[in-house]
Amino acid sequence: MFDGSNYPKSLEEEQFEEWLEKGRLSKIGYAYLLIVWDALEEAYLPVYIEDRDMIESYELYPYASNQEALIAVYDLYSEARITIPVS
Repeated sequence: MFDGSNYPKSLEEEQFEEWLEKGRLSKIGYAYLLIVWDALEEAYLPVYIEDRDMIESYELYPYASNQEALIAVYDLYSEARITIPVS
């Protein structure tokens, strides 16, 4: 996943599937999986959120001015990728 010049690095499909499963099994009741790029660690991180409004607290890659940048958002249960408007 995330192959190509638009992304900082590729992500193994197996890792992505593990993150989805972990989010679904959480007792907190998360609804979304955010894939975040950590520029300092040069690695993708999973971020789980309950409310879609929380997505707005992340800056999009490659426009982010801080260490973490949002790459993609997925619904944990349908696995559909959610389009994030660029503001």
